[in-house]
Amino acid sequence: MTDQRKVVIKAADMPEIQKEVIDLTLQAFNKFTVEKDIASHIKRTLDTRYGPTFHVIVGRSFGSYVTHESKYFIYFYVDQFAVLIFKSG
Repeated sequence: MTDQRKVVIKAADMPEIQKEVIDLTLQAFNKFTVEKDIASHIKRTLDTRYGPTFHVIVGRSFGSYVTHESKYFIYFYVDQFAVLIFKSG
């Protein structure tokens, strides 16, 4: 699928892998339609590549307050969906 999606970064502390995480997220949005499946795919992939424990939340409306490992946090929008990804543990 080659449709263009709008990505807007709201907050980030992920300098080394930020582009890779956004690309992975866009691939997941193109592959899956259910938010839970998108989040699961991203989490499994990041846990495999960078070790546990990543947390991924995808949705249109949610609140959050999290503690994360340094350099492993990003909050952004893909079209109308908010995406929160962070590592802790």
